[in-house]
Amino acid sequence: MAGMKGLKKQRRVQIIVLAFVALAVSTALIGYAMRDGINFFRSPTQVVEDPPKVGEVFRIGGLVEEGSLTRGQGETVSFRVTDTNQTIPVTFTGILPDLFAEGQGMVGTGQMQDGTFVATEILAKHDETYMPKEVIDALKEQGVYKDGTPES
Repeated sequence: MAGMKGLKKQRRVQIIVLAFVALAVSTALIGYAMRDGINFFRSPTQVVEDPPKVGEVFRIGGLVEEGSLTRGQGETVSFRVTDTNQTIPVTFTGILPDLFAEGQGMVGTGQMQDGTFVATEILAKHDETYMPKEVIDALKEQGVYKDGTPES
């Protein structure tokens, strides 16, 4: 009988160890799969102070600078995004959201190339009061966002 208890205990320990190893492997695989899917948000000031690595995909957000929107050949658009402290030039080829406009909040996904943010996706506010949380937080850090409206 004593041998049977030892065998059961050994079997339980093996199952626990196997479950722990399976959990560790699955966590590692999930982390590995997500490594390219995680895009960090940066304000223009953060991009200037701590430039991204070459080829690093990230999100930039702020206000579209007044008077900076220019339409190029075809669907290419260029503008500058600002947090009122720093400004970054942006180019985007594609169709902009309907509510994209100068002086409004935006978030773009892309990477830096020769000092210009080349966006692959542009998101804009969806009504008169919405601005992405990350943009609001970055503007608050700069002290230019109070009471729900950016100060000019």
